[in-house]
Amino acid sequence: MASEPITGGLRTAGNLFSFGLDTVVSLPRRPFQIREFIQQAWFIASVTILPTALVSIPFGAVIALQLGTLTRQLGAQSFTGAASVLAVVREASPIVTALLIAGAAGSAICADLGSRKIREELDAMQVLGINPIQRLVVPRVVACMLIGLLLNGLVSVVGVSGGYFFNVIIQGGTPGAYLASFTALAQLPDLWSAEIKAVIFGFIAAVVASYKGMNAGGGPKGVGDAVNQSVVITFMLLFFVNFVVTAIYFQVVPAKGS
Repeated sequence: MASEPITGGLRTAGNLFSFGLDTVVSLPRRPFQIREFIQQAWFIASVTILPTALVSIPFGAVIALQLGTLTRQLGAQSFTGAASVLAVVREASPIVTALLIAGAAGSAICADLGSRKIREELDAMQVLGINPIQRLVVPRVVACMLIGLLLNGLVSVVGVSGGYFFNVIIQGGTPGAYLASFTALAQLPDLWSAEIKAVIFGFIAAVVASYKGMNAGGGPKGVGDAVNQSVVITFMLLFFVNFVVTAIYFQVVPAKGS
């Protein structure tokens, strides 16, 4: 029937939302798995720091090159630095962070929990009275949120530095004007909103990956399918949530100078 895919999608969305609520409820519960959190945070950082830094360089370069050309056509080259910083800090850095967290960390989390599922380790934990969400999911969610927060700062620094290099060295811009215009358009709430986005994106990536991993079935092939599905679903949710958070931010925080 034509309604079966729609019904299945709604059921999956409801189960995912319920799983996210269970995770939120389990966050303040004790005991918190400190060792598991440290291990997961170190692992996520080790697989995302270098790719994030490498990806943020071309992001900053493309933004600087495009804005440098545009501001030259408009006769407003003095605002190139301000526009570049605003674009990198407000939008590019949380998006890059989200993509790397979902692609690298999320897929690893989904594969790990999926392999535990098909080996029936999760069922054994439940038989022993151990809550798999509190024991396995919560440390991974908190680790993704923390690393996402830190990676967002890294992307901002590397992206702005890359934009400075390409604008000043490649396009022959003025270093003083580029640096002096940083605060012309950007403001501190822009940075806070980007950090909040990074934390939310880390939460979403970890929850989706954990949900798909803990509901994997069909052996190793099922785990691989769950990893692919988790990455796709996470990307779709991240772009939607980014739009919602940005729209709310523009309504709450007025633009500088307005």
